[in-house]
Amino acid sequence: MSLTIPSPASGTAPSADPAAPPRTYQVRTFGCQMNVHDSERMAGMLEDAGYVPAAGDHADVVVFNTCAVRENADNKLYGNLGMLAPVKAANPGMQIAVGGCLAQKDRETILKKAPWVDAVFGTHNVGALPALLDRARHNNEAQLEILESLDVFPSTLPTKRDSVYSGWVSISVGCNNTCTFCIVPALRGKEKDRRPGDILAEIQALVDDGAIEVTLLGQNVNSYGVEFGDRQAFSKLLRACGEIDGLERVRFTSPHPAAFTDDVIEAMAETPNVMPQLHMPLQSGSDKVLRDMKRSYRSTKFLGILDKVRERIPHAAISTDIIVGFPGETDEDFQATLDVVEKSRFATAFTFQYSKRPGTPAADLPDQLPKAVVQERFERLTALQDRIAAEENAKQMGRRVEVMVTAQSGRKAGETHRLSGRSQDQRLVHFSVPAGAPAPRPGDLVTVTITEAAAFHLVADPTAEGYSLRRSRAGDAWDRSQADSCGAPAPGAAKSAAGRTGVSLGMPSLPVRSA
Repeated sequence: MSLTIPSPASGTAPSADPAAPPRTYQVRTFGCQMNVHDSERMAGMLEDAGYVPAAGDHADVVVFNTCAVRENADNKLYGNLGMLAPVKAANPGMQIAVGGCLAQKDRETILKKAPWVDAVFGTHNVGALPALLDRARHNNEAQLEILESLDVFPSTLPTKRDSVYSGWVSISVGCNNTCTFCIVPALRGKEKDRRPGDILAEIQALVDDGAIEVTLLGQNVNSYGVEFGDRQAFSKLLRACGEIDGLERVRFTSPHPAAFTDDVIEAMAETPNVMPQLHMPLQSGSDKVLRDMKRSYRSTKFLGILDKVRERIPHAAISTDIIVGFPGETDEDFQATLDVVEKSRFATAFTFQYSKRPGTPAADLPDQLPKAVVQERFERLTALQDRIAAEENAKQMGRRVEVMVTAQSGRKAGETHRLSGRSQDQRLVHFSVPAGAPAPRPGDLVTVTITEAAAFHLVADPTAEGYSLRRSRAGDAWDRSQADSCGAPAPGAAKSAAGRTGVSLGMPSLPVRSA
């Protein structure tokens, strides 16, 4: 479907003078890791078309990459569009584009509610963004282009990676499940799998550029291979990642419990660079609610998977997703969720209040719960999980952990002078550098002993003897990126990613209490 709709708020086309400075862009991302990865594609295509990242808040082109999973996604988008309306009115050459899942779902609604938007594109035609912007500017009309099936696999598009030391790699798009609460299959279509050789080639290219960590992405990564008839394709892919020289950390998200098989657990345990970390979405601990959700597993199977993982990978940190207040959820159903959470001992849980999404089967179910009931249950669940997380983190006290340093530091870094990074099991670690010891760069690895633990992070304040730094190719890549974008940094300075402002992230996350 491709429509052209007049936009009364469209500005006049800017000068085509070749001596004029290049147009700047900013991509704002709301949603999951898949959205973040799509944003990297959008940024790559814009730069390939001659745009440059905006240095500050103002940009000639602002792209919203949207999520449609929760109700507040609509509010967030239209609130942001409303704030940009007077900005665009004062800058006639400015353009605004909306893509992603909400654009695929709402289509013409976006232009009706925000007629100052210049381009709307869906999940299946991310590659159309530069052309749509050009057409909107040339025709002085808003462009709406929504395809019903995948035009080109996103990984073939140019990419502006958000990180030089860690990268997302999509192994599939779409979903074949029919969970009643989820609108993703309607927006991203049936599962389409990439060929293993293409995936491994992309990973190798990332490693050649300096990355030492990759995260494999798919709506259900462990069902990878179903399209070409190999049910063990995902475990084979994990083992193949173990053969890539220079690739130190491999992660993946998100698997589906119903399709999680023993060969994947064995591959995780036997492949050294596959990290001891697993995100396994529970959604509910009630078998009745799981049936209503059309989640084709039950709580006993779920807990059995965790037992098998911990038997083979004793120090694995397991995280999850949980929905509270699904239609018809009784007090007994909710208690079943609390019971499973208590038994599961999750390191982290992303907890959500059920959000009624038009177009999903669950939206039409009877017994939609009052907001007050959902809120009370949500608070009880988060209190329980916060306690468990604190207890599990306390077990890390005294452990030696290897931390990959990130460009982001905690909110209190200015006071504590601590840097931040992720351990092999993905726990957030704030650490200090002993006086006189060399400071790491983002992408370097330090080994430290955990000295303090809280629910959402760990702290390490090592002595000089207890601090070990391993400079990495990823740290070298960080230095090169800084030299290219804003001048070489001071030696060893773990500074923020200045100069890489093309993609901003709005991912939902747990609160991080920085030390």
